[in-house]
Amino acid sequence: MAVDTFLAYVGVYDDAAGADADYETVKDLHTKAGLIDAYDAAVIERRADGKVKITKKHETPTRAGGVLGAGAGLATGLVVALFPFAAIGGGLLAVTTGGGAVLGALAGHAAAGMSRKDLKELGEHLDAGQAGLVVVAVSDMGTKIERAMKQARKVEARQLKADTAGIEADAKSAQA
Repeated sequence: MAVDTFLAYVGVYDDAAGADADYETVKDLHTKAGLIDAYDAAVIERRADGKVKITKKHETPTRAGGVLGAGAGLATGLVVALFPFAAIGGGLLAVTTGGGAVLGALAGHAAAGMSRKDLKELGEHLDAGQAGLVVVAVSDMGTKIERAMKQARKVEARQLKADTAGIEADAKSAQA
């Protein structure tokens, strides 16, 4: 089993505009450095009814994103692990649907790559804001990503270990 080590960053924001701005800064950072395949990111927003919605996402196409077709990756999987009923785009994904099964597998891998304590703490931090930005990136980009998330009220970083081959295999079997 080949396990890759990533860093997961969670930024807490007072509004979605700040999270969106930092999402674009992180995206620009990777695009300018030629490292567009080196990160996954998801912007989440807490709606007036208290439900969480993923409003933007970037998923590395060379990892599970290429297999999943819809472009779901570790950042989306981590959001789903933290908020199992998060809405993606216009609708809520049921874990019993094909896409939901893939997301469930991805969430399982993201959750398995972190301690329960880390997952609990990250979820609590995100609960404290109206919006959030989750970035999963290769560890050597860490300092640059933290600096790019400058509009966040708070940024937490945790190590995430992921079996990328296992993610791809599970995604393929969930799609079958």
